[in-house]
Amino acid sequence: MSGARALSALRYPDFKRFLLARFLATLAVQMQSVAIGWQVYALTRNPVDLALIGLAQFLPFLAAWLPAGHIVDRHDRRLILALCYATELLCALFLLAFTIVNMTVVWPVFAVLVLFGTARAFSMPASQAITPNLVPLESFGNAVALNSSSWQVATIAGPTIGGVLYLAGPHTVYTSVAGLLVVAVVLMFAVRVPRTVPSDEPTSWRTLLEGLRFVGSRRIVLGAISLDLFAVLLGGATALLPIYASDVLHVGPTGLGLLRTAPGAGAALTAMVLAYVSMTRYVGRWMFAGVALFGITTVVFGYSENFALSLAALFLLGAGDMVSVYIRHMLVQLETPDAIRGRVSAVSSVFIGASNELGEFRAGMAAAWFGLKPAVVLGGAATLIIAALWTRLFPELRDVDRFPGHKAAREG
Repeated sequence: MSGARALSALRYPDFKRFLLARFLATLAVQMQSVAIGWQVYALTRNPVDLALIGLAQFLPFLAAWLPAGHIVDRHDRRLILALCYATELLCALFLLAFTIVNMTVVWPVFAVLVLFGTARAFSMPASQAITPNLVPLESFGNAVALNSSSWQVATIAGPTIGGVLYLAGPHTVYTSVAGLLVVAVVLMFAVRVPRTVPSDEPTSWRTLLEGLRFVGSRRIVLGAISLDLFAVLLGGATALLPIYASDVLHVGPTGLGLLRTAPGAGAALTAMVLAYVSMTRYVGRWMFAGVALFGITTVVFGYSENFALSLAALFLLGAGDMVSVYIRHMLVQLETPDAIRGRVSAVSSVFIGASNELGEFRAGMAAAWFGLKPAVVLGGAATLIIAALWTRLFPELRDVDRFPGHKAAREG
């Protein structure tokens, strides 16, 4: 694929504005997450509190995913994203205020994270659903790869920048986060999305549950979403990185930033490859291979007491995860009609929220119950078992050869 073709989605100005806004917002969130994790653990030295960071962000997903998807399908997705970024800005300002007054308890942080999780419950389906509205079908795969690579670059840079800035104090991190989110809000207001005629179907439980019904009727979509859910829910160890950095590897907040960066680096490199080299065959097999790599490298990281080995394991973990995420996103968006894309994306988002935030809660509680290393190693082993089981439960997903609309996209 030529360089021009690989960057074809960037020919569309509104997609570029959206991409930059999402990048800055993600960068800000990643910087903030390092500060929150280190600040909370420094105050309490309790892994359960790290678990509660994830739970506080997940519970709003559980409460808001149905109305969120419905609202995303009925209203301006651009405006929804702008308001979500504005809410995240407010959260950063609250955290800054708590730091300035030298808080000695952590419950105000959890309260802010509930608000932050509510904003993400709307922003995640909106950002997924808006992408097909900004580029034509033939550039959609490229847009997904660019979206993923920019997100991962932010994931790379954010923790490292956050860790370095934290050396000057958490207030420096939160101030920087607020500045980035201001720019993201302005950019989203500048995006223009083609107008669509919203459905005049009255709101009911049937319309609210349409996304869930659709996912249940498409076994390939259900298999892809649920595989990602259980793999990261059981294998995710992000919440425990502050403990590894502090008590196992002894590398401090800057080392924590590098540990948080390593999965993003592996994922970003993989996403860049996918932007230039289209995945056209053996889609299902590639997805299972990515999940298997995620599980294996989680086990390696769990055992490691060497900083370089830990970084390498996390780098490969991110690469495997990126393959799975890319395929899942392509399958879900290409299988879904635009009229219900917000509701289907909300289902996908709550699954992602469960795997990430609830996975952090699971990891923290498992570390408190079984010990740090057993919690991570058992989680990686469970991920491998899930991958093997899903090849039998969802043979349709395992046997997917090409993405939906692949031929049409090539002819376009």
